[in-house]
Amino acid sequence: MNTTGGAAYLSVVTDGPWAIVGLGNPGPTYAGNRHNVGAMVLDELARRAQVSLKAHKARAVVASARLGMLPGGFPGPAVILAVPNSYMNESGGPTKSLLTFYSIPPERLVVIHDELDIPAGDVRLKLGGGEGGHNGLRSISNSLGTKDYHRVRVGIGRPPGRMDPADFVLRDFSPVERKDLPFLIDDAADAAELLVTQGLLAAQQRFHSP
Repeated sequence: MNTTGGAAYLSVVTDGPWAIVGLGNPGPTYAGNRHNVGAMVLDELARRAQVSLKAHKARAVVASARLGMLPGGFPGPAVILAVPNSYMNESGGPTKSLLTFYSIPPERLVVIHDELDIPAGDVRLKLGGGEGGHNGLRSISNSLGTKDYHRVRVGIGRPPGRMDPADFVLRDFSPVERKDLPFLIDDAADAAELLVTQGLLAAQQRFHSP
């Protein structure tokens, strides 16, 4: 047996599952909005894990899965994949209920969300810090009583001209953006997968490099 891989596998097992939450607004009206890119990434993670999201009493659609692979060829960690059924600014309640139900601490929560302050097409990761005016993150921080959870930040760029950012995020991706959207979703899904299998530093080194 690869002892390094074995140690990593035992660590993942004993540390318990991760929760990965993709943010968005519910319903077909919002499905293609920039604000819903977190939910789009979550759908991609569910597709990779070959699981279906189903209604849960935490007011979210949820699936349990193993995500990715660990060094040594071991299956990746247990994860709870979820998209809240609430509107963005009420994401905190379902997220807290999910963590309580599965006994997952905030430091093993990954929130995937759109980010205005990152260039369109880029992905960044961080642990803790401010919410940057993002209503979904603010709701989660308030409900959990802490900002110390992981974020996968999916860059959508700033609005053109004098457009209100609130209007910008609630519009669908443009035809030009939609051509590159599958690549952005893949990158963000890769970032979440790398975070839970190899850690924040490894994921940052890959996605923050010029």
